[in-house]
Order: sequence, then C-alpha cells, then structure tokens
Amino acid sequence: MTRFGYTLMTEQSGPRELVSYAVAAERAGFDFEVMSDHFSPWLTEQGHAPYAWTTLGAVAQATERVGLMTYVTCPTLRYHPAVVAQKAATLQILAEGRFTLGLGSGENLNEHVVGEGWPAIAERQDMLAEAIEVIRSLHTGELVDHRGDFFQVDSARIWDLPEEGVDIGVAVAGARAIERFAPLADHLVAVEPRADIVETWNGVDGAPRIGGDARAVGQIPICWDPDEDAAVARAHEQFRWFGGGWSVNADLPTPAGFSGATTYVRPEDVAESIPCGPDLDKVVEAVSAYWEAGFTDVALVQVGDEGQDRFISEAAGPLLEKLRAAAP
Repeated sequence: MTRFGYTLMTEQSGPRELVSYAVAAERAGFDFEVMSDHFSPWLTEQGHAPYAWTTLGAVAQATERVGLMTYVTCPTLRYHPAVVAQKAATLQILAEGRFTLGLGSGENLNEHVVGEGWPAIAERQDMLAEAIEVIRSLHTGELVDHRGDFFQVDSARIWDLPEEGVDIGVAVAGARAIERFAPLADHLVAVEPRADIVETWNGVDGAPRIGGDARAVGQIPICWDPDEDAAVARAHEQFRWFGGGWSVNADLPTPAGFSGATTYVRPEDVAESIPCGPDLDKVVEAVSAYWEAGFTDVALVQVGDEGQDRFISEAAGPLLEKLRAAAP
C-alpha cells in the first residue's frame, strides 16, 4: 500500500514547534515523517532554519511509530561524510530502527556557507558517490582509512552502531544520475511524479527494485486552509520559489537571490502548481500523480507555520482517509 508522510519543514518552523508537529502528525495517522536539512530558508518570509539533526533526535524520542528520514542531507561540503555516518548511526539507535538516511548532491543555498565554493553538478555527483562509499564503510563498524579524490578518513570507527543498520535513500532526477546512484542506494528519492524515474531505476543492473525491497519517496507541497484566498496568499509568500525548477533551486546562493528570481511570480501562478484551500479532493488529485508514476511513499508539505496545528487537527485525518481510499 502507498504510504503517506508529513514533512517537518525546517525552513518555516522553529525546533520546538517541529517536535510538536511531529508528535501531532503521528497521532493524526501519518506513516512517516521527513525533515529538510537547511542552513538557510529559501525565502526570508519563511524565517527559520534550525539544525535538522538535533531536532530529529528530539523527534525520535518524542514519537513512537512513524518512520523518520532526512529529505535530504548533503554529505559532501557542509558535512564530512564521516560525520554524517556517525550521526546517522546515533539517530537510528534513538529511533529504534525507524530512520532512513536521505542523501543528495545539495544546494548552493546551504553548502556555500562553509566557504568551500560550489562545484559543478558533475563534480558534486562524484563527491556524493565517494561520500556514500565512506558512509557505507563506516557503518560496517570496522576501522576505516580512506584516501579518495575528495575525502580523507584516518583511523575512524563508529562505536555505536544500530543492529538494523541504516538504509540510504538518494535523491535523483536525470537518467545519468539514476544509473549511477541506483546501485549505491537502498531507496529512491525524487520530487517530481515521473514514471520514467521509477522505470529507469528498476532497469539499472544492481539497483534494488522499487515495488520490492526499495521505496520511491516523493514529496508534494499543499496549502490547506478553510479560506482559499488566504491559502493562495500564504503559498505565494512562502513557496513561490518552488516553481523555479531544480537547476535554479540548486544553484542560487541566498534567500535574497530566490526573492529576486521570483519577483514576477504571481499568486495565481503558485496556485496552479500547489493545491490551495479547503478542497481535500483537489489535494488527492494532485498526490495521485505520484502513485500513478509508481511511487510507494509520498510526503506532504503543508505550506507555512501559520495554521499548521489546525491542518493537523482538522484536515489531516480526513485527508489521509481520502488518500488511502484512492491509492493502490
């Protein structure tokens, strides 16, 4: 059955609020929860960027049932992969086997802050592949020495390892990235409901098969509100960056850059790509594109911190019922 998740959006809420939403979302019936890992919000109007890993540790202790996942962490510039390996192992112990490490090649918005520059996409993918190798090696519990093209690891061992291990999901989009990373990953992560992504993944030699052991985890923004006009206004204020496409979203370095790039995006433009207002059937229709494309898991992003409690308490339960009734 299709699984439905809730997004803990670090760009729009503070850490204490995120933990509160995580508990409420579990009670509302969501199957899993994903958390973004940002150093900056996309837009200044969002106004938040707490440290994801500290917050996820608190969420792991405050919840009991839901799966947890980073969506996604870049293990190459802001974080050394050895550090990612350690904190992922620790989080898995705290979550008692509920955690999946979602990885990606990153965004300039978050990674430039450590002053190491922003490589071209081919180099970023080379770095990600080597980072996954380092993380996998350290998760064996063995002593690791590594001399690679991008990373060095000297006599490192992860001392606290979860018995279950840590599954890795990798964010991909193009065929070349899928062919490279599918054999290195346990699960697929993607933000577009495209059947060709799943089909290409399942056609790669050595890739875990989606529909078998592997999950395909998608994500979609919605803006539920009893007042449709208020929903459209909030989606435009907080999420107008969303329509820029990944080639733009990965490369702009600051919230000011995203503000400038979206100057001429109108509220009606946002409403065309994000279901806004009280109509839950409209949300179901939008989400259905993912399961029709072969995705096994879909995480919803309720746009904005304002009204988040009301969405979870009033709309989440009925929406999940509709989604489960419609989905395979």
